[in-house]
Amino acid sequence: MSTITVHKYNYAGEYVLQYDGDVIERGPTWVCLRALFNRAEADLGFVVFRQGDIFIEWFYSDRWYNIFQVYDGDSQHLKGWYCNITRPAEITDGEVRADDLELDVFVTPNGTMLLLDEKEFGALDLPIEARIAALRAVETIRRSVSGREPPFEAVRPDAPA
Repeated sequence: MSTITVHKYNYAGEYVLQYDGDVIERGPTWVCLRALFNRAEADLGFVVFRQGDIFIEWFYSDRWYNIFQVYDGDSQHLKGWYCNITRPAEITDGEVRADDLELDVFVTPNGTMLLLDEKEFGALDLPIEARIAALRAVETIRRSVSGREPPFEAVRPDAPA
């Protein structure tokens, strides 16, 4: 298994953070990797990310989002999917670069979708084309969740929120 470094930037292309993950699979326009959450605990109010949580991450060079399927590091229990609205990722053999556009979608195991950071997204100085592409990405995620398309096939309406 090879390692890849993920570089996260903000909408203006300014460095935010980087981390490593292990490549699970690659396609012509995407990469899937496994990474461990290694930062301080993050309580978002609807989910808590803890050190050791497992993130299965999909980055796409032809889509305006990435998807993180999140599991509890201790119990392996599915916490949900965190979807970042981003510019299409730049993917090479050893690196992924993604420009975050603030807007996020969190999907619970039962398929409930939470749209996050709308105010922050609205405040960004983005070209209209980028704003439209970002909003279309949210709709694409909604359709994928509703249709239980990969990686949302584990959505179970009877699961706890």
